[in-house]
Amino acid sequence: MVEELAQADAAIAACATAATWALPEHELVAALDAAHRLEQRLAAVKLALVRELDGRGTARAQGASSTAVWLRERLHLTVPAARRLVDLATALDNSNPEVRQALADARITLDQARVIADTVTTVHNAAGPEAADKAVTVLVGWAGQFDPTLLRKLGTRILDHVAPDIADAAARAALEAEAARATRDRHLTLSELTDGRLRLTGTLDTETAGLLRAAIDPLTAPTGPDDQRSPGQRRHDALADLCRLTLRTNELPHHGGDPAQIVVTTSYDNLAGQLSAGTAGTRVQLSAGTLDTSLQLRAGNPDTGLQLRAGLPDTSLQLGAGTLDTGLQLTPETVRRLACDATILPAVLGGTGQPLDIGRQRRLITGPLRRALVLRDRGCAFPGCDRPPRWCDAHHIHHWANGGTTSLANAVLLCGHHHRHIHHSDWTVHLASDGHPEFTPPAWLDPEQLPRRNHYHPRT
Repeated sequence: MVEELAQADAAIAACATAATWALPEHELVAALDAAHRLEQRLAAVKLALVRELDGRGTARAQGASSTAVWLRERLHLTVPAARRLVDLATALDNSNPEVRQALADARITLDQARVIADTVTTVHNAAGPEAADKAVTVLVGWAGQFDPTLLRKLGTRILDHVAPDIADAAARAALEAEAARATRDRHLTLSELTDGRLRLTGTLDTETAGLLRAAIDPLTAPTGPDDQRSPGQRRHDALADLCRLTLRTNELPHHGGDPAQIVVTTSYDNLAGQLSAGTAGTRVQLSAGTLDTSLQLRAGNPDTGLQLRAGLPDTSLQLGAGTLDTGLQLTPETVRRLACDATILPAVLGGTGQPLDIGRQRRLITGPLRRALVLRDRGCAFPGCDRPPRWCDAHHIHHWANGGTTSLANAVLLCGHHHRHIHHSDWTVHLASDGHPEFTPPAWLDPEQLPRRNHYHPRT
């Protein structure tokens, strides 16, 4: 076998370097079909080898805890992929010689073999070996017409063909088995990238998938004809909106004694945009002597679920960036945007950053003031947006860090998307003579820069 595989390896290596551009189209198609057949035949050989090695205990003899772990090191696979390989090799060897032969003959693909093996196991447990043998014949025949996804769907009703007298009861058993597999395989992985982003990967069970779709689908629609976001970007932003909405409910469990929140740390001078090169921290005279001080800001009002702290020594934030409690950094513009709906907590810090004197919290756009803002704007005030108030932040028209007041005359409701947009674009907002917000577009969008209003939300 080793010599024959070596010959096949040499032949395939020659094909890998062949000039495919020189082949006519019909030969390209024929070569693709041949390569696909070889792939399935090799998969059958690979499964036979894995099953024999697993049966002999080679992995444990060589010091591995299991065949799957040994395959991970030997073939550089992930453990889940290696485990699926071992499970399929075992299933085909024990009870599915017809499926194994169909794969060796390239009449089915490896993915179809997995589907058939799972389905036949369920049928065997529900109706016995005779029905399982009939199921193999039916499924292998269907595999010539249907892809693995549709084949799995058809397999849920296979007993209607091979054992109709127990089909309903077996269908329930198959559904329960599928649910058990989904529960077993459910997982969510959060992988932190070096630049502060997060990669989400995982598999949701059926119920959770339904919950996620029900919650996220209404938020993924384009905001208007000018929305240039891709579907993936809209899903990303919808997940962010969903998280903000959840944080505003104040119903999440406490974490370490505090409400669920994010924490951003920055210096007050950086936040206000007034830090100049070489400027030392503000100094105050205390009875014990002169100590470095700064200001700590906490944005943690119940509506946003955010916490913004400004108060580390100036030398720790030379770039003016904000730092999350996870150690990742945010741009100054993002920190300023998050600070729009902040709660302020002054704090005097020593030279090493320890708090020496904590002042009393002073709430910003919350409580009665936010309720008045909701009554006035009815939702996101940006022209054409239909986001309701519970998905909106309170934005300071004249930023509080630049001297803006916390009042109804200096506030406007904006959804997360338009809150970011107003901070990173040339749009401006002001209150008209009737007290309602108007937005002035940039000159490149409207040379006349005529003010625009949101006419979607009903007014009283």
